Amino acid sequence: MSDISNKISVSVPAEELIKQREYTALVREIIEQRYSESPKAFVHTYGCQGNVSDGERLEGMLEEMGYDLTDELEGADLVLYNTCAIREHAEDRVFGNVGALKPAKNANRDMKIVLCGCMMQQQWVVDKLKKSYPFVDIVFGIHVMHRLPEFLYLNLARGKKIREFPEHDGVIVEELPVHRDSEFKAWIPVMYGCNNFCSYCIVPYVRGRERSRDPEAIVEEAKLLVSQGYKEITLLGQNVNSYGKHPDYGCNFSELLRRLNDIEGDFIIRFMTSHPKDCTYELLDTMASCQKVAKHLHLPFQSGNNRVLSEMNRRYTREKYLDLLNYAYSVMPDLSVTSDVIVGFPGETYEEFLDTVSLVEEAKFTSMYTFIFSSRNGTKAASMPDPISREEKGRWFRELLDSQEKIAAVRTSSMVGKTYRVLCESVSKGGLIEGRTGGNIIIEFPADKSVIGSFRDVKVKESLTWILRGELQ
Repeated sequence: MSDISNKISVSVPAEELIKQREYTALVREIIEQRYSESPKAFVHTYGCQGNVSDGERLEGMLEEMGYDLTDELEGADLVLYNTCAIREHAEDRVFGNVGALKPAKNANRDMKIVLCGCMMQQQWVVDKLKKSYPFVDIVFGIHVMHRLPEFLYLNLARGKKIREFPEHDGVIVEELPVHRDSEFKAWIPVMYGCNNFCSYCIVPYVRGRERSRDPEAIVEEAKLLVSQGYKEITLLGQNVNSYGKHPDYGCNFSELLRRLNDIEGDFIIRFMTSHPKDCTYELLDTMASCQKVAKHLHLPFQSGNNRVLSEMNRRYTREKYLDLLNYAYSVMPDLSVTSDVIVGFPGETYEEFLDTVSLVEEAKFTSMYTFIFSSRNGTKAASMPDPISREEKGRWFRELLDSQEKIAAVRTSSMVGKTYRVLCESVSKGGLIEGRTGGNIIIEFPADKSVIGSFRDVKVKESLTWILRGELQ
């Protein structure tokens, strides 16, 4: 069966979305009857940009049902935690924050507590919630997010506790309402799920198999955002460059970038995350030729040692990764590359870790997201022997950070005196305007806050290790 057929088969039927809109209207009726003013909903999202995008859709549904969104947990009538399963620390924070809600729930029995997202696709989490957090009203997994109106109605109208986390390969849901957290930066999911099964990663088990959105739906969403004044559009997927890769699909990721680049308007296109095994010369050539595509590539390498990469099931080698980088720099000399790396994978030796350090020194990354290995229940790596202590891994971690810090300092110092087109984003803690270059490097500069949301040319006057200081031109 082709990806086209798969795409159709995993799309939520129109009648299901109609039913959810009917539930939305029913919830709104209940709210109007019970509250003298709109109830407040506090939504907090943990984890990756994909989760953040999901959170915007959850907020959009809540607004349509009659809730006002609030940034204040205290006094909220509904608390929704959109969870992440990637790292143990994020899960611990969720359990801690949910436990802290118990006194508020005891004081206000009408307050609704909702848990959803990736964590809820794990059976051990569901069992723990049932045993230790019975006061939670609604729990559902990532694949039924679109049914939030139905779940809320059943709880509000009938007092029913909801526990819904079906095991399947995932769906595609179009036309959900979206509450954009920014007025000029937007996320667009282009594909969901993952087929890679890296031995340390829980994503395929909680997010399901790869499935791509219809390219026309993506292009139309982008056109609408540009017409509304959005200046930065970031394409999201667990592995964006596997988008539509089946030959029968008719549009791979490079072609999608070209279609988006052809949209009229002044905006920039970013994307994440890319897997090296699916990163091609075609994609790099497309980035180089498309004026609106940011010259920034986030390409996680995870380890610089081939044996460790094999144990991780990454399906590329150190040599392949460096070949991709060399080609990328040859067609985009000013390219900014960022990456992810895991320190202390089970069985990794110090000598193998030094291969990671040497790759970092050769690659000259702009920045890296560096993590000490975190075991995830249900993954292959969780059962691998892991003799190196956490303290020793911490020393390796600091050694790698020191190496990258020196590289970053050299890179930022080389930018002094040059002028960059910057998207002005916010006011920094020091009162300066904070913007971001096409290469995803932060520049701070004095200016009126009215420039926020626009592009400006900024000349770099000073370099710090990770950011720059400059002035408007």
